[in-house]
Amino acid sequence: QVQPIESGGGSVQAGMSLRLSCALFGRTFNDYAMGWFRQAPGKDREFVAAITWGAGTTFYADSVKGRFTISRDNAKSTVYLQMNSLKPEDSASYHCAAARLSNNTYIPRRENEFGYWGQGTQVTVSS
Repeated sequence: QVQPIESGGGSVQAGMSLRLSCALFGRTFNDYAMGWFRQAPGKDREFVAAITWGAGTTFYADSVKGRFTISRDNAKSTVYLQMNSLKPEDSASYHCAAARLSNNTYIPRRENEFGYWGQGTQVTVSS
């Protein structure tokens, strides 16, 4: 059983920073590409960022590029999402997801490419 567990959400003012963490339990972390998605009330879940399990290549949604950074620590089986210069429109439930892929250079970006999902952690940004 593979289970991502998120932590680090909270309430901050616009312009501030938060770091989300996601620990992957149950399997060898190195075999999984990892991603972050978010869902605001009344909206569809949207892709935020992803990182390969090989070289750690990253990809970001345009809305967060230059402000958010995804990284991973394979020794700790943990992926991070550093969020800087937060905006009210970043408010959402942030979900970590894991994708087991045979290609260690491929960056998954679609929801159906990820087989394992966390419960989410809430981020609220006030103006």
